[in-house]
Amino acid sequence: MHSFLHSRHQTTQSFAFFSFPMPPPIVVLVVGMAGSGKSTLIQRLITSIDDPQRHAYVVNLDPAVLGPLNYPAHVDIRQTVDYRKVMEEYTLGPNGAIITCLNLFATRIHELVHLIERRVEATDGALEFVIVDTPGQIEAFSWSASGEVITEALRLGFPTVLLFVADGLRCVQSATTFMSNMLYACSMMFRARIPLLVAFNKSDTCDLSVLSTWMKDAFAFHDALQAGESRSGGVRPDTDGEYMLELTHSMSLLLDSFYENLENVSVSAMSGDGVDDLFEKVRGLREEYDAMRKEWERQESEKKEKEKEREKAILLP
Repeated sequence: MHSFLHSRHQTTQSFAFFSFPMPPPIVVLVVGMAGSGKSTLIQRLITSIDDPQRHAYVVNLDPAVLGPLNYPAHVDIRQTVDYRKVMEEYTLGPNGAIITCLNLFATRIHELVHLIERRVEATDGALEFVIVDTPGQIEAFSWSASGEVITEALRLGFPTVLLFVADGLRCVQSATTFMSNMLYACSMMFRARIPLLVAFNKSDTCDLSVLSTWMKDAFAFHDALQAGESRSGGVRPDTDGEYMLELTHSMSLLLDSFYENLENVSVSAMSGDGVDDLFEKVRGLREEYDAMRKEWERQESEKKEKEKEREKAILLP
């Protein structure tokens, strides 16, 4: 396990787009609400990669985990920063301490990139996935400056996919919960600027196919919203009132066009069902990433040209 944060006063270097002589691995940034089964799913993903030559490189970015991880990690943020000491030293609450730990880690993010590069070279390009576990307090990573720095470094260095883990059982039980998860997932996708895959977890507890139906058929979702009942057979009336009903209805219309190109998969972290489909969809999103990367490169080229023009204008008498 690597520990590489030597000085909290050093800052990150600038990153260039990757240029490997061999295929780079796909970085899978795993995010999810508390209770979604995110960490259990990561454990399942790691154990599902049977080929020892194509094993995953695993990174834990949750400093607040107590006790040993339930999966083996090559890089663990807890070996770099001490969550409890940070909380005491800076007189912070739980969320503030997590963000501060991420800030300290982000100052050396280029070393993580180099560790992954060296692993690619050591395996002669056989490394296929880099799985990154993020804090359970999802906003501490997704909406923080350090989370943005870490995501930026990874997406510029390697093909990167955002895997949003949702509690499928709770989504089936409540259409408003489903919509809240989808809205959060889409907002994270736009902030991170990388392809998104939504994994509806806990398929072993109920039939999650209705969630895909809701994404394809707006009328089916609206019927479920009005009825406020579970598509798994039980009835659970929504009690959020008319305002929440109208708000959720409006959001569903807003997101309807995004669903056309949004990948999703039903999985079970407990049984492993759907994991193979998940990996295949992650591989498929590499093409979408490549298209995004071309656009970033074009924007970067235009930015440099404009900077050159401004410099020339300043130098001219």
